[in-house]
Amino acid sequence: MTANPIAETVRSLMPRARAELTELVAFESVADENVAPRSECEAAANWVADALRAEDFQDVALLDTPDGSQAVYGILPGPAGAPTVLLYAHYDVQPKLDESAWLSPPFELTERDGRWYGRGTADCKGGVILHLLALRALKANGGVPVTVKVIVEGSEEQGTGGLERYAEEHPELLTADAIVIGDAGNFRVGLPTVTATLRGMTMIRVQIDTLEGNLHSGQFGGAAPDALAALIRVLDSLRGPDGSTVIDGLPGDRVWEGLQYPEENFRQDAKVLPGVDLPGGGTVADRIWARPAVTVVGIDCHPVAGATPSIPKTARAQISLRVPPGQDAAEATKLLFAHIENHTPWNARVTMEQVGQGQAFQADTSSPAYASMAEAMEVAYPGQEMQTAGLGGSIPLCNTLASLYPEAEILLIGLSEPEAQIHAPNESVSPEELERLSVAEAHFLLNYARSKQV
Repeated sequence: MTANPIAETVRSLMPRARAELTELVAFESVADENVAPRSECEAAANWVADALRAEDFQDVALLDTPDGSQAVYGILPGPAGAPTVLLYAHYDVQPKLDESAWLSPPFELTERDGRWYGRGTADCKGGVILHLLALRALKANGGVPVTVKVIVEGSEEQGTGGLERYAEEHPELLTADAIVIGDAGNFRVGLPTVTATLRGMTMIRVQIDTLEGNLHSGQFGGAAPDALAALIRVLDSLRGPDGSTVIDGLPGDRVWEGLQYPEENFRQDAKVLPGVDLPGGGTVADRIWARPAVTVVGIDCHPVAGATPSIPKTARAQISLRVPPGQDAAEATKLLFAHIENHTPWNARVTMEQVGQGQAFQADTSSPAYASMAEAMEVAYPGQEMQTAGLGGSIPLCNTLASLYPEAEILLIGLSEPEAQIHAPNESVSPEELERLSVAEAHFLLNYARSKQV
């Protein structure tokens, strides 16, 4: 990294950053009281609020959102006439999942092979630290040149929309000229990347009923309608022979024109077993950024343990459908419902309910904010040109902010590169990426302030 005062300051702050991330990771802040006590989220929220107060933020508050979570807000006034930049992260995390698969305690930051391991290190408690590092580096080198608002969400991983609804009810709160969402990631470690698109999503539950009660498979099997077999037929209808998602009426042939994702890299990142083919057609980038993708995320029926030779009367599944930019999530949901209705065999009774939805997002990469970030990335990553990529996941808040503030320039950066293994056991963050992105964000704020000067 080219020596400059901001980079030197960030480097000197990295031990403090590790200590703070250690404290923040220690909170089991899963926004689901069936998984972790609410007090863990409250403690994490208070930690963030205290950190903002220590950096001279004003109007620091814990906002009670409609889904019962708390978002942390604060504002750091800048020079008169300076633009306003909103910095976003979230302190809630995914559950630890299979604790036996972790090589170190999930809520204890542990260094191994040059990375820091622990739930939330990359997604997205590391994002909180990233913002703090950038602001501290600016304060140590002449001051923060813009007005900064910070919002740190408390239920992003649950997708329950608390902050979106709160923002809609208080639209003046998060007004900004530019918004930096610190919840994405570089395409690869060391390759500076902004995320230009996010897929939307819809989540539904499907239940199929065929019998008044379970039946002996020897006495009735062959003629009695099997609810699980019917459900399997329905789920299989959602994919074509090559594994592509096929939902009646929903286009699935769009092409990704930007940064490509080599298949060998994807296989390694996704940890695909040797010899197993990748489903679908087109490039990997087409499949994960430009086309719809259906996933069966859960099935309820007889468990294997304790199974009896009986025909199930009912079976249920939860289905996630990712929707690319240019496709409306609400319309995709209607098409998914109709497809399932039309493909349910034997006139079985099918009932469906929607349990979540978020629209896709596409940023304006020609905006001044992107030019400012590209220049900043060149400083933080010498010799590397900033890339734009898609993200297969969804951040519904982006669409809410774009709708509320159509003139705001929205950028997505973050620490969740492929090696981070977010949402999985052994999540980790690269401290080098944390350092470089903090330098980039600091320089972005400097560049953006200059770009707005009259």
